[in-house]
Amino acid sequence: MITSRLTSKAQTTIPQPVRAALKLQDGDELIYEIEGERVLLKKARKTAADDPFATFEEWDSEADRKAYAGL
Repeated sequence: MITSRLTSKAQTTIPQPVRAALKLQDGDELIYEIEGERVLLKKARKTAADDPFATFEEWDSEADRKAYAGL
């Protein structure tokens, strides 16, 4: 069983085995699903709506990717 402690500010550290299992990185969002007395923790999936530039296909050519690869 993996545990963590709650601080006085209602914060906790997600234990490393959990971060590894969910492949969490800085800035990732989490989803909490409450089922009775259980809570499921999931990594939120990013969608195209999360990226405001995802719809700019005119800047997504091979030449563009090459030109801006180092930025």
